[in-house]
Amino acid sequence: MKLAIFATLAATAAAFAPAAKPAFSTELSAGKFKSKLQYVDCISTADLPSPGSATSGVAGGLAICIAVDPKGSIYALGDKCPPVNQPLSFGKVNDDGTIEDPVLGTKFSLKTGEVVGAWCPGGIGKLLGGLFEPSGVPTYPVKQAKGAIQVQVDVNAKFNFEAKYWSGVLDAQGKSDGKYY
Repeated sequence: MKLAIFATLAATAAAFAPAAKPAFSTELSAGKFKSKLQYVDCISTADLPSPGSATSGVAGGLAICIAVDPKGSIYALGDKCPPVNQPLSFGKVNDDGTIEDPVLGTKFSLKTGEVVGAWCPGGIGKLLGGLFEPSGVPTYPVKQAKGAIQVQVDVNAKFNFEAKYWSGVLDAQGKSDGKYY
C-alpha cells in the first residue's frame, strides 16, 4: 500500500516537473535585426482629422492612432486600446489632453499614453477592467513633413517579431536556404 502511494506521488511529481530541453529545436534561426528608429509616413496631411478627433494609420507595420487635440496639436499613439484591443482612433479627444476609449471609457494621456483617472469606468468596463491590470498605450514622436504626417517608429520591430516565425518565401514547405525542418 505504501509503495502504491509512493509510486502515485512520484508519478504526479514527474508529470508536473519541468521537461528537459530537447537537443534539437524547431525554432527558426533567423537573425535579430538591430533596432532602427526612423520617421515613416503614416497618413497624408489631407487625411488629418479635424481638431478634437482622431483617425488611424499604419507606420512601419504598426497600427497608429493620430489624434488632434482641440488646440490643433498632433499626437501619435498605439491604436490598440487595452484591455481588449479595440481601436483607440474611434475614441473621443477631450479638452483635458486625453483620448477616451469608446467602449470601456478609460482615458489615456495624449502626451504619455498613461491611464488618466479611473480604469474601465463605464458599462461592461467595470466587469472587464477588474480582470486586467491598468496599462497605457505607447506614444510616438510625430511630425508633419512632405505632405504627410510622419511617426517615429522602430522600422525593424516587425522584422524582429516575424524572425521568430518566418525564414523566407519557402517557409511553408522548407527553409529558404534549401533545408527542411
